[in-house]
Formats: sequence, structure tokens, C-alpha cells
Amino acid sequence: MSNLIDLQSQIEKLQKQAADIKAREFDKTVQEIQAKMQAFGITIKDLQGTKGRVARSGRGKSKVARAATPGPRKGTTKAPVKFRGPEGQTWSGRGQMAGWLAKLIEQGRSKDEFAV
Repeated sequence: MSNLIDLQSQIEKLQKQAADIKAREFDKTVQEIQAKMQAFGITIKDLQGTKGRVARSGRGKSKVARAATPGPRKGTTKAPVKFRGPEGQTWSGRGQMAGWLAKLIEQGRSKDEFAV
């Protein structure tokens, strides 16, 4: 079995080989991408910030296809309150336990006491 120093030496050699291959193939890959972009009429703007599927029109310009009725966005709906503290504090029961509830539990109180 190889020791740690041998393994680290092998890793270093392999990383150098990978960097050499990447450097040799970089220009060729860029040229291939540019050729495909030209063939399909893709612009830099098409690649930046498009969300969803790109629909192609007959003129070669892209339009972002959007759903007819978009659903709710992540983070825009509030979870219902499941716990309420003695001073009106609230917690939905999601994520890390609310600090006020954690302190009360440490004092020997039950989480169920504060369920809504």
C-alpha cells in the first residue's frame, strides 16, 4: 500500500496533467462553441440570465417561453404560525427553533404549551 507522500505526489502529477490537457483543449473548445453559436444564431444575450426554455422564432431571435399562469415563487408565501409565545412571539415550526421557544424549553416548559 502506498503511503501518504506517494499519494500526494501522484495527485500533484495528475493535477498538472489535467491542467496541461485543459490548456491544450481550451482554444479548440472555444472555437467549437463559437461555431455552434453562429450556426444556431445564439448571442451572448441569449446565454445570460435566461430562465426557462428558449423558444426560437422564424427570424432567429430568441424569446423566453413563460408559463401561462406562473405559480408562486419560492419564498413568497409565509408558513402558518404553529407556536405563539407569552409575549406574542411566533414561530412556524420550520427551520431552526425560535430563540424564545428554545429558552422556555431550557427552563423546563413544554413546546406543546405554545402550540396554536
